[in-house]
Amino acid sequence: MITLPEQKANAQFVIGEVLNQTVGKIIRAIDLSVQRAQNQIIWLQNAQKVIETQLNQLKLSQIAGVGQQQTDLFSKYYNELFEVKALISDYEQVKNITLRQEMLVKEYQSAWTLTQEDEHFTAAELQHISAVYTGILDESVKNLDQLMVVINSFKTQMTDGQRMEIISRIAKKIEGNYNDLKHFNNENILLSLGRAKSSQEVQSVKNLYGIH
Repeated sequence: MITLPEQKANAQFVIGEVLNQTVGKIIRAIDLSVQRAQNQIIWLQNAQKVIETQLNQLKLSQIAGVGQQQTDLFSKYYNELFEVKALISDYEQVKNITLRQEMLVKEYQSAWTLTQEDEHFTAAELQHISAVYTGILDESVKNLDQLMVVINSFKTQMTDGQRMEIISRIAKKIEGNYNDLKHFNNENILLSLGRAKSSQEVQSVKNLYGIH
């Protein structure tokens, strides 16, 4: 049976549409994970601002030298301030976790954009790559969820030691997420370089990923 040019063109169009829809679903799935991560980052940044504000208020109250009667009247308020102050010992680590999460999202966004431009990967491989990215991003979001609970720990029964231990554990997990992403990206670049068929093609891959 001879395939007419029009039939062949229609078949190619259908295949192209299916691929576009599949890739579109992949991108939307990843974008949802990124959006969740970015929302968590914003939440954490706002939480850090609240902690800083509370600390400043605490310092001002100490400078003012209020009397015993006033302290008794506002004891609940001061207790809350002291509880927030306890979080400050962990503040720098919380801030570092947030910054690392930002770096993870940026690393993903850059790598995924470049990978889609790389002709050495098939549609099936892009789907696998997207699944790995989504897994890493989702895992990092879960870690941030745990961090949020700890940040609000002054409202729960948790000692300073317990809080610091959990924050340290979360920091290691986020660092692991970031390192996993970097390692996976490097593996993909090496795979692409290995598929290059000429020195010119190798250089093109290097230029794409900014390798010097």
